[in-house]
Amino acid sequence: MHIVEPNIQAFATAKSLLLDPWGLTEADLSRAIGEIFTHKVDYADLYFQYTRSEGWSLEEGIVKTGSFSIGQGVGVRALSGEKTAFAYSDTLSPEALMSSSRAVRTIARQGAGKIKVPNRYAQGDSRSLYSALDPIGSLEAADKVALLERFEKMARAKDPRIVQVMASLGAEYDVVLVAGSDGRLAADVRPLVRLSLTVIAEQNGRREMGHGGGGGRTGFEYFTDDVLEGYVERAVHEALINLEARPAPAGEMTVVLGSGWPGILLHEAVGHGLEGDFNRKGSSVFSGRIGERVASKGVTVVDDGTLPDRRGSLNVDDEGNVSQRNVLIEDGILKGYMQDSLNARLMKTPVTGNGRRESFAHLPMPRMTNTYMMNGDKDPEEIIKSVKRGLYAVNFGGGQVDITNGKFVFSTSEAYMIEDGKISYPVKGATLIGSGPEAMTQVSMIGNDMRLDSGVGTCGKDGQSVPVGVGQPTLRMDGLTVGGTA
Repeated sequence: MHIVEPNIQAFATAKSLLLDPWGLTEADLSRAIGEIFTHKVDYADLYFQYTRSEGWSLEEGIVKTGSFSIGQGVGVRALSGEKTAFAYSDTLSPEALMSSSRAVRTIARQGAGKIKVPNRYAQGDSRSLYSALDPIGSLEAADKVALLERFEKMARAKDPRIVQVMASLGAEYDVVLVAGSDGRLAADVRPLVRLSLTVIAEQNGRREMGHGGGGGRTGFEYFTDDVLEGYVERAVHEALINLEARPAPAGEMTVVLGSGWPGILLHEAVGHGLEGDFNRKGSSVFSGRIGERVASKGVTVVDDGTLPDRRGSLNVDDEGNVSQRNVLIEDGILKGYMQDSLNARLMKTPVTGNGRRESFAHLPMPRMTNTYMMNGDKDPEEIIKSVKRGLYAVNFGGGQVDITNGKFVFSTSEAYMIEDGKISYPVKGATLIGSGPEAMTQVSMIGNDMRLDSGVGTCGKDGQSVPVGVGQPTLRMDGLTVGGTA
């Protein structure tokens, strides 16, 4: 098997942090997997992880919090049919590894199984979507605080109505090593940084909030003054606009969704329903519908873990499979689901590089990476002009969805009324209510301005959180229900 350079670098780093300090060798990995296969199982793997994370927050020019943590351990998994056995240890000694392996073999089918356990592992082909750097060590603590202070001053200087500023940063250095019973050996070194800003504006006794921020799989050098200025502009603009906002009307109306972060609606209302586990179990509204029309013509939805430096990207997933660009819906037709190894095997489909887990102490499952809708051919201004009366939702706050029926509720954080083809006045308190599959058939115009979010998304599923990306162009959707406060 051809070994590419980035894989060698990642493996060397993983070996130095996860195997060498504990006297572990590839022979120990083989022994552990061999121990599981003294009973009959279909597949087994070992997931080693070392994580270092740091966070700082600043409020009113004062450092409010500082945190630092280190975690390491190994998760041992065995698969037999639909059953999964799992054990983990935060000690990486050969004894702890063997003990975990003995614990998971209890799911064995009757009788002993046979497998030729690899005594040499093949390092799989890999790519280098991001630098294998340690962002935490790339900047001194004093410089990190100085970055937050500069961020805060930029926000305060933007407008005299800004009365409170809260800024925070986070960084993570994550090193993983996966060994499978099929002989695979995969490693990844995953940096992650994020800056967040919250501002509060006050005018005539009224206070409103705005948010900005972003990041990705880079070091702190990503946060140039231009990037910081963009975050500040976003947060201050949102707060000041909401000072002027009127209560939102309610009812069924045409809704125009802005580009970028509003793709979170797509992620929640459609993306989760396209994850393999829900479809294998028949609990998703998209179950058994491959090849059917599930969205308007022109709607193409992609999950892409291969975008350089993006928050949701991975060189390899948490099962050691190379990440991919997967077309889920093409021109409105459902093409496929996102799969991890277990669900792909049971559904007899290829894996898609979407096996993800929060840590070594969690089981992998099919999860999104960077999920977005592709461009259409309409100018965003043309879309606005086409609406007689409707809502223009530029940005979203929170939202939730029921996977079994696709029903969602999303609250807007910046929205405007459209009257006679023009943006008229800002509104506050608007919520979008609907069903994901139905909403995808209500898309009537697709903009040519697709962009990804700034790098802030975290997705929750079954109690596990992982970093993700979302995106979309400007969209016109007809007949959505808007909940308002007017």
